[in-house]
Amino acid sequence: MSELTVTPARPEDEPRWRELFRGYAAFYAFPLTDADYARVWSWIHDPARETRCLLARDAAGVPVGLAHYRAYDAPLRGTSGFLDDLYVDPAVRGGGAVDALLAEVRRIAAVEGWPVVRWNTAEDNYRARAVYDRHGEKTVFLTYSMSPPVD
Repeated sequence: MSELTVTPARPEDEPRWRELFRGYAAFYAFPLTDADYARVWSWIHDPARETRCLLARDAAGVPVGLAHYRAYDAPLRGTSGFLDDLYVDPAVRGGGAVDALLAEVRRIAAVEGWPVVRWNTAEDNYRARAVYDRHGEKTVFLTYSMSPPVD
């Protein structure tokens, strides 16, 4: 794909952002409600919150991919970056959108002084992992999840 640009999400991008985020949620079989989409969109535009969104745009300016990222404090290394979500429209995959998004996240990390940007992906997400292997190193850490008790 030629002439990709990456910009922060703008208020007028909400419908297309929602389509992309819906695709991301569907890929991971994670059901989201309209309230969930509204919550995340509000986080992206709230200066008091850390969550930010970058959109990869085609030559016409249409968003074709998204990256949600944020700063996080890590006691061992200070404030670092975390890439929560990365998704590209299946119709344009292989066109450089992931590379463009990751390059912009890397640039932001340098500006912010983050020593590292980390992210997770599914073990069986082989296509994405092939791209990630070009941009980062797989760590030795495993991810665990713990839910609070239900009353």
